[in-house]
Formats: sequence, structure tokens, C-alpha cells
Amino acid sequence: MAILDMQNLKDIPCLILGIGNILWADEGFGVRVVEAFNDKYAFTDPNNVIADGGTLGMYLYDRICRAEKLLIFDCCDFKGKPGELRVLRNDDVKLWTATKISPHQTGMNDLLVAAVVRGAMPNDIAVVGFQPVLLDDYGGSLSAEAKGKVDEAVRDGYEIVRGWNVGLRVRSEDEIAPALMDAPCLNIDQYESGRPSAEEACRDGDIRFARFVAKADK
Repeated sequence: MAILDMQNLKDIPCLILGIGNILWADEGFGVRVVEAFNDKYAFTDPNNVIADGGTLGMYLYDRICRAEKLLIFDCCDFKGKPGELRVLRNDDVKLWTATKISPHQTGMNDLLVAAVVRGAMPNDIAVVGFQPVLLDDYGGSLSAEAKGKVDEAVRDGYEIVRGWNVGLRVRSEDEIAPALMDAPCLNIDQYESGRPSAEEACRDGDIRFARFVAKADK
């Protein structure tokens, strides 16, 4: 049986993904960075893709296999200091997949391994990773340290992509970037403003997502 030459099926020269779960504080770092990147930059070639990968796991497999170059923004444990930002490239990516801090990373590791087996691994891979400061805050947003690294992560991503000779342009001031999310309420400003105060809801559970009603014993 002939083996498919996946290199001939690659039709995405460059794929940029933001990975993570915005419901768990710094776990959403990659998603917030790719949003900021998309707001500032656009590809000059429409065949390239910027996407919010969220926690989609295997749903990203097809795009990853079709990509020649892959840039990922993520919150990851590379044994650095909390709040540290680090760029991993190609062979260094094993540092990103070696330690799991959330269910979504298991999916990404499986995706990359599956792409290798299929002969469809991107030719170049880079990860802009953030060592988390805060994770156990369900319904919370990024920590102050994570927010302070978003612009730097965007700059790192820009330098990586330009180093790959992939065309990017700065969006004009009046240009509206295409939304990466279907639900406007997940935009970081709306997400943060919609969270109940500490007096209204326990930080262990956000009533926007789960409500429990206690009844007095009779």
C-alpha cells in the first residue's frame, strides 16, 4: 500500500494557534495572546491562518498536518520561574510536551506525534510559552504577570514569523480584525467585566457557569 506524501498536501504555509482554557486564569494565556496578535497583525497571504485553538484537541489535527510552519502561543510548564516567557523551537518543543499542566496539552502532544506518524509534521515549529503564576481560579482572567507578558509574546511571535519569511502587515487603526471567537462574551474585556464580585460568588465556582441552590432542611 502506498504511503501518502503529506508534504504535497500542505496548503497552509503558516499556521498560528493560541492554545488554552480561558476559564482557568493563566491557562488562557495562549488564547489571549493570539487574540492580541490577530488584532495587531494580518497575513499578506490569505492561505495562512491565525486561529484560536482553545481546547479543541484532535479537531486541530487536520490544520496542523496541512501546515508547513506552526507557531503556538500557550501556557506551559517548562520548569521556569512563574511569570517567565520562553521561546521554544523545533527540538526544544519536547520541553513543552514533557510535563502536562492541563488536559489540552495531552491533546496537543498526541497531535504532534500523530502528525509525525502520518509524515505530516510541520517543517518548522515554535512555541511562545508562559510559565503560569495562577491556575486555580475558575472563572478568573489572567494574572497581572501574565497580562504583562502578552505584548512581549506578540512581539516574539512577530519576530518568529518574519524570520520564516512569512508576510505580515500591521492593521490600520480603523481596520476591524476578524473575530477568532464565535461568542463576543468571551472577549477579555466582557469576560472580566461579567465576573461576579467576590461578595456575590465564591471564587471556587463562578455562577456564570454553574449555580447551586441550597435548600434548608425541613
